[in-house]
Amino acid sequence: MIKKLRNITGKIWSLAAIIIILIIWQIASSTGLVLEFMLPAPTDVVKAFIEDFPILMSNARVTLIEAFAGLALGILIGFAMAILMDRFEHLYRAFYPLIVLTQTIPTVAIAPLLVLWFGYEMTPKVILIVIVTFFPVTVSLLEGFRSADQDTIQLLRSMGASQIQIFRYVKFPGSLNRFFSSLRIAASYAVVGAVISEWLGGFKGLGVYMTRVKQAFAFDKMFAVIFLISAISLILMWLVDCIQKWCMPWEKKEEMK
Repeated sequence: MIKKLRNITGKIWSLAAIIIILIIWQIASSTGLVLEFMLPAPTDVVKAFIEDFPILMSNARVTLIEAFAGLALGILIGFAMAILMDRFEHLYRAFYPLIVLTQTIPTVAIAPLLVLWFGYEMTPKVILIVIVTFFPVTVSLLEGFRSADQDTIQLLRSMGASQIQIFRYVKFPGSLNRFFSSLRIAASYAVVGAVISEWLGGFKGLGVYMTRVKQAFAFDKMFAVIFLISAISLILMWLVDCIQKWCMPWEKKEEMK
């Protein structure tokens, strides 16, 4: 009961902070403290969102298809690489530094090259999303596999358990918490990666729409796109939480104790 009250109180404070920021923003724009051209009022942003809602949804559909395709491939590749590097030490030593190196290259620097090599269709966008999403999944799963309780593993081996059985009953369940934590990050990265790739070339999507309204100096519409991208990322993170609760029902039982 006390924990629930704390959660409710925390949400109230967060909501109050957002409301205060919006009020200050509205006052600053309405009174001319900040030029409305540079920072449109929240009411103008809401109005633009309502007026362009069909267009936003049409572009959001394209961005989400790209994001989900890239995220799915990123999870599969990350999962496979984590298993292989955990199983074979030589692969870990060979590829782990390369995986880390891929994250030191700015995403904006990779995107133009992918567009040059693969054109303006969906392929370069999906590849970019895979690059930014597989890293957190790979690293988190690998850490989860390697932090498995060695005493339990030795016990299973003494009982004749195979590597697959050890993975199924010890390593994989023990890494689920880390996996879902990385999946929240990867889900938000997928949407942002899709938008960034659309900035540099494409025919449809929230990134393409954002570029067009920016060139038309329609900053109220641009803010509407930004809020929509944030909302999509939050919804995806909430969906990951729901999937985690469904896959790990024992976590909920432990919280209730």
